[in-house]
Amino acid sequence: MKLLITLLLAAAAYGCGVPTYAPNSRVVNGEDAIPHSWPWQISLQYKSGSSFYHTCGGSLIAPNWVMTAAHCISSGRTYQVVVGEHDRGVLEGDEQVIAINSADIFVHEGWKSSSVSNGNDIALIKLSQIAFLNDAVQLGCLPASGDVLPNNYPCYISGWGRLNTGGALPNVLQQALLPVVDHETCTKRDWWGSTVKTTMVCAGGDIKAGCNGDSGGPLNCQAADGRWEVHGIASFVSSLGCNALKKPTVFTRVSAFNDWIDKIISNN
Repeated sequence: MKLLITLLLAAAAYGCGVPTYAPNSRVVNGEDAIPHSWPWQISLQYKSGSSFYHTCGGSLIAPNWVMTAAHCISSGRTYQVVVGEHDRGVLEGDEQVIAINSADIFVHEGWKSSSVSNGNDIALIKLSQIAFLNDAVQLGCLPASGDVLPNNYPCYISGWGRLNTGGALPNVLQQALLPVVDHETCTKRDWWGSTVKTTMVCAGGDIKAGCNGDSGGPLNCQAADGRWEVHGIASFVSSLGCNALKKPTVFTRVSAFNDWIDKIISNN
């Protein structure tokens, strides 16, 4: 009960989706994000030897819960989460490094690593300790269950993914404007076709896109009340490259999984 009260007080103090530092209105052809303007963005890191390395993004959705992509998780690996990160090459003082227990990683039971296009590319990670919420670390809002954004709705992807296909990972958090591509358009034969399911959301495409290393990170979309909501979890891009024409970045649509998220968190 004491832990629950702490969580509720922290969440109440900061709310969700309202960064202290407003984002601009590298991700491929993106730009440096304003430091801590996406304060729910996390770096998921795996251990190799004695060091940890960035592998995926994710979103802090409760003081001790992170949402990421199922394909970011490999059994047998040791993970940690870094919140409050901006420049991965510099210790800036806002970072909080939090260990992860393997038993506290919950991959959607419908996920199949052999076929990302089957969907259900979502996982939740319970942190071994509560993230301290402050100006650099805040919670991302979840959209209402079933919420589907219209075509061309302006959203931003953020992450430390490759700056171009096969390129280097940046140190500084990148962002790019990725307008939503509605399901009708994204499933056209010369777009993604039947690969894209109704539990996914497409955004961007040629010129601007997500890339390797952005996986698991948020698609940030501003609601009518001004709060930013995490509508997508970066899932996959085209084998033709990160910014192929008519092959927008595909995200897990968060609003299709509200019940699953609630179940996992309430049961654990």
